[in-house]
Amino acid sequence: MDARFCPRCGQALQVLPLNGQSRPRCTAADCGYVHWDNPLPVVAAIVEMDDAVILARNRDWPEKMYGLITGFLEKAESPEDAVLREVWEELGLRATAAHFIGYYPFFAQNQLILAFHVPATGDIVLGEELAAIKRVPIERLQAWNFGTGLAVRDWLATRLLL
Repeated sequence: MDARFCPRCGQALQVLPLNGQSRPRCTAADCGYVHWDNPLPVVAAIVEMDDAVILARNRDWPEKMYGLITGFLEKAESPEDAVLREVWEELGLRATAAHFIGYYPFFAQNQLILAFHVPATGDIVLGEELAAIKRVPIERLQAWNFGTGLAVRDWLATRLLL
């Protein structure tokens, strides 16, 4: 956190030790504000269609960078509902099932990724956040060693056990 003033009362923040970590805390005796900087929960979807996985490229990403469908949970939304909503918003697909794969800390972005396998059918219509998609046959899909790639690794491993 780069803020220098308390969002509650406007007094100065000071970085002090608390619970074994240095955390920005309000200097006002009667405020008690602490910036905990907890990780944000993010959902990720391995969208499976016709024996392929849909990978997407965000509009802000480099030309050759593709990944899973991801997004933040909204207030009062379950992770399952969030991942189905993201698949709808980003791909225009109304999937009805979300199968939990696992959770993955993504320290680089201070996120906790909750990954799901989402079988889907229909015609893809790109949402405003995406520049492109590609369909990767499951037998050619390869995991990457960070973030959502770890969920891909685990999902592929479970498919080998079937």
